[in-house]
Amino acid sequence: MAEAHQAVAFQFTVTPDGIDLQLSREVLKHIYLSGVTSWKKRAIRFKNGVLTGVYPASPSSWLIVVIAIMSTMYARIDPSMGMIDRIKTSLPVSEFMTVQTQTVLSAILFATGLWLSFIFLLRYILKALLSYHGWIFESHGKMSFSTKVWLSLVKLLSGRRPLLYSFQASLPHLPVPSIDDTINRYLESVRPLLDDEQYKQMESVANDFKKDPAPKLQKHLKLKSWWATNYVSDWWEEYIYLRGRDPIMVNSNFYTMDLLYVIPTHRQASRAANVVHAMLQYRRKLERGELTPLRALGIVPMCSFQYERMFNTTRIPGIETDFVQHLKDRKHLVVYHRGRFFKVWLYYGGRHLLPSELELQFQRILDDKSEPQPGEIKLPSLTAGNRVPWARARLKYFNEGVNRASLEAIETAAFFLTLDDETHGYDPENIRSLDLYAKSLLHGKCYDRWFDKSFTLIVYKNGKIGVNTEHSWADSPIIGHMWEYVLATDCFHLGYTAEGHCKGDINKSLAPPTRLQWDIPKACQVIIEGSYMIAKGIADDVDFHGCLFNEFGKSLIKKCRTSPDAFIQLALQLAHYRDKGEFCLTYESSMTRMFREGRTETVRSCTCESTAFVRTMEDESTTTEQRLALFKKAADKHQNMYRLAMTGAGIDRHLFCLYIVSKVMDIDSPFLKQVLHTVPLQQVADDGYGVSYIIVGEDLITFHISSKFSSPETDSFRFGQNIRQAMLDIRALFNPKEKKM
Repeated sequence: MAEAHQAVAFQFTVTPDGIDLQLSREVLKHIYLSGVTSWKKRAIRFKNGVLTGVYPASPSSWLIVVIAIMSTMYARIDPSMGMIDRIKTSLPVSEFMTVQTQTVLSAILFATGLWLSFIFLLRYILKALLSYHGWIFESHGKMSFSTKVWLSLVKLLSGRRPLLYSFQASLPHLPVPSIDDTINRYLESVRPLLDDEQYKQMESVANDFKKDPAPKLQKHLKLKSWWATNYVSDWWEEYIYLRGRDPIMVNSNFYTMDLLYVIPTHRQASRAANVVHAMLQYRRKLERGELTPLRALGIVPMCSFQYERMFNTTRIPGIETDFVQHLKDRKHLVVYHRGRFFKVWLYYGGRHLLPSELELQFQRILDDKSEPQPGEIKLPSLTAGNRVPWARARLKYFNEGVNRASLEAIETAAFFLTLDDETHGYDPENIRSLDLYAKSLLHGKCYDRWFDKSFTLIVYKNGKIGVNTEHSWADSPIIGHMWEYVLATDCFHLGYTAEGHCKGDINKSLAPPTRLQWDIPKACQVIIEGSYMIAKGIADDVDFHGCLFNEFGKSLIKKCRTSPDAFIQLALQLAHYRDKGEFCLTYESSMTRMFREGRTETVRSCTCESTAFVRTMEDESTTTEQRLALFKKAADKHQNMYRLAMTGAGIDRHLFCLYIVSKVMDIDSPFLKQVLHTVPLQQVADDGYGVSYIIVGEDLITFHISSKFSSPETDSFRFGQNIRQAMLDIRALFNPKEKKM
């Protein structure tokens, strides 16, 4: 009896007469096109790699230098001062290399060396220029002559049309602040929170630390700063993120919302298709390095290092520490819908699937009526619970067979997509709609997001979307850049038909998505349920409130000659004091991406100046002029601290690294223990508030407030009302007639 076997590109039948081979022309065509696309991709990456490698020069400048050197030789002028002759004497003599060939080759080698030296010189000069940060401390709208000259030089040396990674080699390293500066700033930051006796005790401990062991720790930290690209970032990623054994859901992962007032289509499969296609377009630009680097003032470059691991990345659990796995050229994604996992290929014939083709694939998943396999529906909750049980379960139950293949499909996917079976979004008529929307993005049902993926795209039944992002690989501005591109591409470039479908023809010849298979034993299902219960306890404890403040926004605050960030931070201080009747340590994140591989620094927003302003606001005997004067003083202080943090002169990252060095050297430091004990390492505080705010356009500020129901001291909705009133009260200082109660 004949036995038939089928492969991807051909069919063959084993018969007594031999093998009858039948090739599939259509499949072979797709294989050929895939190969062509792959080689094109390599060629583009190589070209862009060369352009980035020689930046701020260009390959054409090499030709100019070679022609210039050759021209001087024909004019019998030796610009090399004898070096070309020395190179010529070192070249081998053979019948294939004449004296003239040796001379030309020597000139080319000298010109190439001169060109490379010129590149290194330009980079050194640019790095020295970018190490100057005086411009950031100048008053808004006022620029000194020296800063104008500096900006002109930076612009001149920055070249034209830089690629995403063009400036990486020219960015300065993050400087290590002096011990004296950090200690003084730390003591200044805690002064408004301590009484005289407590402050005196803290001052004594700090001074003891300054004498010993601080100098010893500082020497080792400076040594690291000379050797490593960034003295903070690798330790921050390892010790703050990857070594944490608590759940990353809620505590670490963060979310990004859709446009509040716009839903371009209510068809779930259509919205998912357009958004996924836009993400693939962004990934292609990212992999080729074709995105424009972010530059302050349109001139000063920011580090682009964090973009590298946006796609094809997964956090892999370990017993003692996790690690980040980053791959290249992943051609599939995994979709979760109603407790089932599906693998969807993203390429067809060497190209990305079109939006209409992706819509077909996602609609097939939505229409699939199959039931989840045992243990499958809550499997993602392993990524939501404690890390050690997940790491042990992965080693024991997902290391072979179908479980290993299916888990590998998830962990090697470009990203993870959840086709959610709920409806969410902002509804002006439902005051809780934004709260429920945010909580769904933050934790969902605790088993319908793969929290270990670099990000999970969530598409709801009504077409609303959002993203849940794992925090270790990057900070929120990075995913925000991608999200802005995706939303703009989805709404303004790809678009939808009048019926809400994706534009383009439907290719029904596409193979349907593949269902991932699992064989999960009872013992593993018990572990899954345990992780789910832990995650559910965390999620149920999150008290979230979304506050849309539309009474005024950025434009009006700027008319008051105040930084919008400082205005909002002081409003938060006033709101917190009214909420709890006391001040507390407040941490605002600031970026340090003006340095190579820089991530974040902390700004301690509760200062002596801010507390003085708040107390004055609550003292009815003070005048508006007194309050306004103290407000401006506190705002100026906050802006200065923010600028110090951005320029590498912050407090917390330096102290954190000193603490790591002390632990490695087995040196006990009461001061560092006390400092690190007060630093929050999670997004939702046990007895305080986490507040994220976004300035949207000119007249809207959104506040995302989180706390815990288990804390009797907090109430997110109440705090939101306090923030609204604090914003209005501060605004009234600039025009008392506009005060609203």
